[in-house]
Order: sequence, then C-alpha cells, then structure tokens
Amino acid sequence: MRLLLTRPEPGAARTARRLREAGHSVICDPMLRIEAKEAPRPAGSFDAIAFTSANGVACFHGDVPDLPVFAVGARTAQAARTHGFARVTACEGDARALAARLSADLPRSARILHPAGEDRAVDLAALVADAGLEIVTWEVYRARPAEALSAETRAALAQDRLDGVLHLSPRTAGALLACVTAAGLMEPFARLRHFCLSPAVAAVLARAEVAASVAPVPEENALLALIEERRS
Repeated sequence: MRLLLTRPEPGAARTARRLREAGHSVICDPMLRIEAKEAPRPAGSFDAIAFTSANGVACFHGDVPDLPVFAVGARTAQAARTHGFARVTACEGDARALAARLSADLPRSARILHPAGEDRAVDLAALVADAGLEIVTWEVYRARPAEALSAETRAALAQDRLDGVLHLSPRTAGALLACVTAAGLMEPFARLRHFCLSPAVAAVLARAEVAASVAPVPEENALLALIEERRS
C-alpha cells in the first residue's frame, strides 16, 4: 500500500522503516514538531516516575534517579531503559492501563513525577485520584503543529497516489485535518483508508465525517497488523 505517516520524530523513522520492510511505500510528513523545554524539575522527593510517551523520556533532563518507572507501553518502556532507567514496568498501551498499574502497585499518598508535554490528551492525576496518589506534572516538551502539508503530500493526494494514512494521536490527526482542509484536498483525503491507534484518535476523524479502522489495542504492533489485515 501507498501510505502517509504523520507521526513526529522520535518514532517516525522507525515506523516508516517497518512499513517499508513489509512492502509498503511511505511518505513521511510529520504533523507535530517536538521541542524540549528547560523547565526545572519539581522540588521534593518522589516514589515513582510515570511516562505517558517516549517524548517525555527523550526530553527528561538532569540525573536519572533510581526510582521505579511506569511506562504507558512497551515502546516507551524501552525508551526509558535506553535512557538509563533501571526499574521499568511496561503497561498495556494507554493512560488508563498506566493509571490502573500505578494504583495497584503504589501505596496511598505516593508522589509520582510525570514528565509530559504542554498539551495532554488525558488527565493522569484524575485517573489515580481515587487511589490517593499524587501526580506532579513536569512539562519537559511542547509539540508544535504543522502549518501546511509538504509538497510531496499535496501532490500525492491531488494525484490519487495514496491508499491510506496512519493516525497515531488525536493531535496529529487534528493537525492533518486542518492542513488538508486548508489545501482544499478533503475529498481525496476522505476516500483513503484511515488506520487509527485508538478510538480517541478515530473520534477526531469522525467529527470530520472520515471513517477509520481502529487497532484492537493501542500499540504500534497492533496498528501495523491491522494494516496487513486490510491490505488486500
């Protein structure tokens, strides 16, 4: 299949490589640009660290404390290990699974450092409130949306040289919709096959009346397997 991939780095190159190894052609047009922030780490002691994305890991600065780390999924967990964290638990791919694991493994009143972006799709603090846990958010990066499609993407859409699009987050889906609308290319865009990492991502497309298929679990492996299932 001829696919459009809009996820930002880090991650886009790896996903594109996996797709090409499976025999697909890929246009990469990141809809977000990740920028690290130099915000000081919150004061005080912590009982654990929670990562909801690999971007939070990549932008974690300063010394790496010897604390248990809870990562939203396998990829984020691997990023944490590569960054130097030793005690890492991978959860099942979404914030609710992460919150459930934090609530099960940590005592009430535990204080958890959450390195995250400026804009967050889920309020992790609210998800663990009933367990009596305290989430201290540390904004370590920001994501800037793209202002326009690349020339390659515009041409591929206009000339019907795409079969499908991968959507990995609500923000990238929203930014892509805005760019496609501005380019006047919604009609060919809506005809494509749309593959979403989660129901929350698909909901963004649904508001624009664009139908999508959703991975059974919010993991990259499941998303790529879905593409293979719908390949024919």
